[in-house]
Amino acid sequence: MKNKITDLRNHLFAQLEKLSDDLSESELDQEVKRSKAIGHIAQTIINSAKVEAFYCANAKMNGTGFFQIDSEKMNLDA
Repeated sequence: MKNKITDLRNHLFAQLEKLSDDLSESELDQEVKRSKAIGHIAQTIINSAKVEAFYCANAKMNGTGFFQIDSEKMNLDA
């Protein structure tokens, strides 16, 4: 699967770096709008991942493809 939680983090940090670039006022306004849109989408993805994590914990699964859970570390097999 291509899109994992690490990809989301990478996109968020890339956008954060873009905001720290030397931008004109109009470019900065555009990037702020883009950042807000990315933030809203990211929050939706994060909320979905929370549901997946809850499901995995209750179903004693090791992940969904979006993220993997190390069952030994999380003690899911206990």
